[in-house]
Amino acid sequence: MTLRCLSRYRLIVTFGLFLSSKFVFAQTFIHDPESDSLFIPPLTYEYIPDATYNQIEKRLKNIEAAIPLNFNERVKSFIDYFTVRDREYTKMVLRRSTYYFPIFEEILAKHNLPDELKYLAIVESGLNSTARSWAAAVGLWQFIYYTGRTYGLHADWYVDERMDPVKSTEAAARYIKSLYNMFGDWELALAAYNCGPGNVRKAIRRSGYKRKFWDIYRYLPRETRGYVPQFVAITYAFNYTEEHNLILDDSEYMYPMATDTIMVKDFLNLSTLGSLIDVCDEEMDFLNPSIKRKAVPQSPKYFSVRIPSDKMGYFNEHRSAILDSASKTGKKELEYLARNTVGSTYGRDKVIHRVRSGDVLGRIAQRYRVRVSDIKKWNNLRSNTIRVGQRLNIWLLPNTYSSTVAQKKPTKTQDLVVDGTKYHIVQPGDTLWDISKAYSNMSIEKLKKLNNLKSNRIKPGQKLVVG
Repeated sequence: MTLRCLSRYRLIVTFGLFLSSKFVFAQTFIHDPESDSLFIPPLTYEYIPDATYNQIEKRLKNIEAAIPLNFNERVKSFIDYFTVRDREYTKMVLRRSTYYFPIFEEILAKHNLPDELKYLAIVESGLNSTARSWAAAVGLWQFIYYTGRTYGLHADWYVDERMDPVKSTEAAARYIKSLYNMFGDWELALAAYNCGPGNVRKAIRRSGYKRKFWDIYRYLPRETRGYVPQFVAITYAFNYTEEHNLILDDSEYMYPMATDTIMVKDFLNLSTLGSLIDVCDEEMDFLNPSIKRKAVPQSPKYFSVRIPSDKMGYFNEHRSAILDSASKTGKKELEYLARNTVGSTYGRDKVIHRVRSGDVLGRIAQRYRVRVSDIKKWNNLRSNTIRVGQRLNIWLLPNTYSSTVAQKKPTKTQDLVVDGTKYHIVQPGDTLWDISKAYSNMSIEKLKKLNNLKSNRIKPGQKLVVG
């Protein structure tokens, strides 16, 4: 499948029936929305080869890999899943891999990382660039907001670079490298990518300070116990597609196309741009998955927009006229939605509110001049129930703090000066917000930068540079 405008046949439903351990019969119904009719191809079947435990173990040993591919019954159960029970899933990611793997391979090689790490994105997202988990992890590499921001991935109402294949892979490479440097073991680095380094360290302590994945296996979170085995299973399946009859026709693969990048600062409507250079909406969306609203906002910084390389000549010839037209369509409507949609973060700064005794969502919303529905959306709350000590993400519009916040008595300063550097000693109940208001020309971001803070978490007794 090329990346030009896709067929009008939108809905494909396949029913499969296993009649033995070696064959699966499948029937496909293809729906044509224009004629509202179904096309039913002939019934097909495919052969599913058997593979013994010893055969799989031997094949795994023959794969050249820097990351250990340990084999046991747990790994075999996932191999059976990908090669027998859910072959359609494996074929789907095989199709997508032709497009994404060249991107991964180039970036992994640049960072001197093992090539087989490209299979990790399948475990993470099934090679779906817009995938979103229950925990609000997003993209091919499933970054949560804080981790993505730490590694330079911008996310707001209009754009989420966690869904950009190139930028997110670059961030993932840097993060994985840092985890490997932290643990000195690839399996532990993969486990930490899934559950966080803190949980891996906890498992190491609980195991008696053992430092191999399978030695700390039972002390890891349930999801992580299946994470590394899935990685091994996917690596195996991709290296032995022929042996398991996981063969696709050339027409089924997603072949990449050459693209060029346009850098823009002004508002730009993606659909209008596409229509003016004769590229359909589906193709523009596919090439620009990080642009969530089919538009990029006016901004002091540049945003990148990808178009097919064969359209770049025409674009350059008519650049001014095209950008002028694409900068007007839908601008007012989207700006209104950006500021008023429940849970929008566009143009806002994030602060963390720690719930204290007596707090309720209504009072917190009034304090920060936001809506209760916004707070619930930002924090994935299904009810109004909150607990003491809970951290709530609050996104504030600049200069719109409530009188409660503005008039709040600044935190009592506890200062220490060492070699000309002024420090604030964190007191119980202090937040970065409170501390920033206690010192002139200080902001939360400046505080974090001065103290190399990766999050808003601070603890009593901690020394923070304030001048």
